Parts: sequence; structure tokens; C-alpha cells
Amino acid sequence: MAAATPATPSGGSGAAPTPANTAAETPARTPTKTPVAAGYGGAVSSVDPDASAAGIAVLKRGGNAVDAAVATAAALGVTEPYSAGVGGGGYLVYYDAEQRKVKTIDGRETAPLSAGKDLFLENGKPVPFDQAVTSGLGVGTPGTPATWDAALNAWGSKSLGQVLRPAERLARDGFTVDRTFRQQTADNEARFRDFPASAELFLPGGQLPVVGSTFKNPDLARTYAQLRKQGSDAVYEGQLGRDIVRTVRKPPVAPDAERVVRPGDLKAADLRAYATKRQAPTRTSYRGLDVYGMAPSSSGGTTVAEALNILENSDVSKLSDKAYLHRYIEASRIAFADRGRWVGDPAAEDVPTKGLLSQRFADSRGCLIKDDAVLTSPVAPGDPRRPGGGCDSGGKAAPTTYEGPNTTHLTAADKWGNVVAYTLTIEQTGGSGITVPGRGFLLNNELTDFSFAPANPDVHDPNLPGPGKRPRSSMSPTIVLDKGRPTLALGSPGGATIITTVLQTMTGHLDRGLPLVDAIAAPRASQRNAATTELEPGLWNSPLRAELEALGHGFKRNPEIGAATGIQRLPDGRWLAAAEKVRRGGGSAMVVRPHGRP
Repeated sequence: MAAATPATPSGGSGAAPTPANTAAETPARTPTKTPVAAGYGGAVSSVDPDASAAGIAVLKRGGNAVDAAVATAAALGVTEPYSAGVGGGGYLVYYDAEQRKVKTIDGRETAPLSAGKDLFLENGKPVPFDQAVTSGLGVGTPGTPATWDAALNAWGSKSLGQVLRPAERLARDGFTVDRTFRQQTADNEARFRDFPASAELFLPGGQLPVVGSTFKNPDLARTYAQLRKQGSDAVYEGQLGRDIVRTVRKPPVAPDAERVVRPGDLKAADLRAYATKRQAPTRTSYRGLDVYGMAPSSSGGTTVAEALNILENSDVSKLSDKAYLHRYIEASRIAFADRGRWVGDPAAEDVPTKGLLSQRFADSRGCLIKDDAVLTSPVAPGDPRRPGGGCDSGGKAAPTTYEGPNTTHLTAADKWGNVVAYTLTIEQTGGSGITVPGRGFLLNNELTDFSFAPANPDVHDPNLPGPGKRPRSSMSPTIVLDKGRPTLALGSPGGATIITTVLQTMTGHLDRGLPLVDAIAAPRASQRNAATTELEPGLWNSPLRAELEALGHGFKRNPEIGAATGIQRLPDGRWLAAAEKVRRGGGSAMVVRPHGRP
């Protein structure tokens, strides 16, 4: 169960000492949240100051970027439990400074082995979406614990037991509730009240947590302690996994709940069969730099790369703001058309990854863009297996399917030059809404990232459910190398808007000359092969909107798109960490030593 108590008068995050909460257990003052920091010894950037501090603490104790990334991710499971945690999955991209190579881990959740393409169909029709997202039916086999183990075993310098200690302490002692946490709790209040374990944890005393109070999660502290001792086997072979299976198969619903809560078919065999995937990253060249990302099952690497390849033929740095946004929007539109037709889990689908990454294919698609006209969505996909010599607009069009808008991202670097970009999730804000009783974490609803049915029955959909299949993702952890060494790492939450957020941030920084923190803060546009492009208020209220509308663009307002973090290597050898200035209440960038020498 949780406890929420008033913060100390000094503004720290701890409750006054009591026999059950001794002075030694009182949490330290919540670290200051700042969107940019530069210095030596390593860096961490995330949405949360306690999480970034956990990673920095590991770096200060001699850990490397992988150790710091796992420590930060585990802490985010405490302070951002509606975005990520033990019950979810994600993708990790790693630059190995010694080998000067980029490597990746696919830790995406998987469908049960019993799942078929009709997983979300009932009497031939898709089940109501709200009955899928708040259910056991939408829960995939978690991949996060296996990702932590895999990354540390392959590239870490510390054990899982060592790097989980800061998060375990944070869960036990508590963190200070901010406005974002309270609002996200309020947004999920109706769902949480239908599940006793969720209500007890996130609505202490039956009320929303108060801004400035201390929120504790002793159940999660005990879960982390078990993971420290047993490793990920606690999930995939042990009692913790059995508790997950029991919760998915028979979600514990409040007696007075009127919600239809469908059970899932997750079994212990699904947990035993789960494995992360070590695979080659995607790679493309852009302005002489090498851009590495996540290969399918994520669509992030291929879609960001295709859009960059389309923009490669434009001198984006010299375009007017209007021309730049026009070309960026159209490149995104085209890349999403190809993503929808071709990208799925390569274990079950023939994904032409090499073709999607090719400059020749991008050229055959980019020539569809006109300076004085707008493409009409849905744009038909091209064929990356056989790019023609002219503009490729063959095939039948299908609209982009829905993808939940949450997730979280962190970046980390160390004094040796290793870098991690790690995006992790439980799908939509609050995941399934179902907390595993006594365990302190929410279960994902990641299987709702599958298409429930083909968007166009005449077009093959590579993202239908299947046994053990990974649902397509848009997570786009990205590392950019200059002559073999890292110059930039970044990523973002936001569902399908992750791709456009990463793309716009990269072009804003690399082409338009914005400092990284300003490229992250710049107002965003997101086009995903839809009739309208989403605009944040900074662009919605800008004269640029009318100029683009005169070309034929259609827009709708979105109050907030993404929440990026990034790390940059400065010419003098310092690391610069950058995060959001405002989105999600602002992010937290930290370095080991702000001053001094390497």
C-alpha cells in the first residue's frame, strides 16, 4: 500500500521522523529540476530529478552509462509509474566506446503464445477500445526486467542488485508529489477506483495525492529488493511472475465496479519463453553524420531514417521557417505511409528494413514533395523492395492506426565515452490501470499497439496480433556519431509522435542551429499520414500556421507533444545534458561534475 504525507516545511520530500520512519529513512530534499547541465564525468537526462539523481549517484560510484541507465529507469518506475516500470517493456540503444560500435536490445512486450490475429475481435468486430486498454486482454509479457538483466550482463560494470538500490530506497522513503503526478493520477482516477490494489496505492486514503506531499510505495520497494536478490528470474521463473499471471488472467475488480474488465490469457509458459533480442541497429547517413536507431519491432529507427533521407536532398539550414516546416511535415507524412505498410515484428513479418533505410528508396519517395502543394493523406506506400527510377506512389493507401501517447525516455553517458538512449513504457498513461496486488507496479496494455483489424482490408497489415508477436512500436532511442564518436543521443515519449519529435528535434539542432535544449523546447508539429497535422500552441498561435494553411495544410491543436531528453558531447570534451523546459513540468538534466577538469 502507499502512504502520502505532507512534505517537511523546508520543502524537502521527507515526512517528519516517527518510530516507523526514522531520521535515517527520511528522504533527502528533492533535487533541483533544471533542463540543461554541462560538465565532466558523465551525464543523465530524464523527466524526473530523483531519477536523474539515481543515475548520477551510480556514475559517481564508478558505474558506467549502462549501470546509470538501469538505475535511472528503475527510479522512473517509482516516480513515473504511469509511464514505465517492471510491468512494461522498451528499447535500449548503446554506444560502446571501447569497440566504437552501436548495439541494441529489443525488450518489447510480447503477445501470449495463444494469441491469434483475432485477439481483439469478437463476432468478427473489434472489441470496444476502452474494454481492451483497461483489461487483462491488453497485457503483454513484460520485457523491462529482462532488458535490465541483459544490458547489465552484456555491458554493465555493476550488478542488478547494486543499481536497484537507489530506486528501492526512493520507493521506500518516498518522493515529492508534483502537479504532473497529481494530474496523471486524476486522469486515471475512475479506472484506479475499479481495482482495489490500484486505488489503495495511488489514491491513499481514497483521495488524490496532494502536491507537495510525500508518496511512498513500500510494495515496490519490496519488489525491487526481490529483483536485487533473484534477478529477472523472479519475474520469468518465480513467484513474482506467478502473481503477474494471476492478475492478468483474473483481474481483481472492485465489487461495485460497473466496468467490463476482460481477462487475458497470459500463462507462466509465456514468461518462461520470453527473451530480449540483441540485434543490429538501423543506420543512415545524414549531413555526414551516422544516425543509429532501433530496428523492428520498433518502427522508430526506419521511419526517422527514411524521413531524414528524404530531407537529405534539401538544404534545410537555408530554408525559411515556412519551407522548412512544409518539407518536414511532408517527409513525415510519406515515411509514416511506408511504416504502416511494411513495419511489424520481423519474427513474424517480412520487413524490408534495408530497403526502408536506403537513400534510393527515399529519393523515389521524396520527389513526391512539391513546394507549392500538399500531399493528400492517407498517402499510398511505396515499395522499398523495388524502388523505381521515378516518383514511387504505387500501392493502396491505409490510414495510420492509433497508438497511445505515453512512455518515458532517458539518456546517459559516462566518463569513458559510453552512451545509452533508452525508451521504456507501459503504453498509455497508467497502462492497463491494473496494479499487481502487493507488488506496487502497474501492468502494461501494450498489446493495444497491435492493429485490432486491418486499417484497409485491401492492404496487408504487418501489425496484426500473433502468437508471441511483438506489437509495432514508435519508440526511437537514437545515437548520432561523428567520425565514429558520439555527438548526440536523444529520444522521447509520445506514442507515434515519438518519431516526429525525434525527427524535428534533430533537424532543429543539426540543420537549424538551435542549441540542444532549445531544439527540445521548440514548438512541435506532428504529421503521421493523417488528414491534419497536430500543432502545439507555439505553432498554432504563430503566423506560420496561416502561411502553411495557404499551401493546403490542415491542422489541429495538441497542447503537448512528447517530452524529449538528450545528451551532446561538446567540443571541449564536456557532456551537455538537456531536457524539457516546460513539458510534463520540465525535465531534469544532470552531470557528475559541473566544474573542474576531465
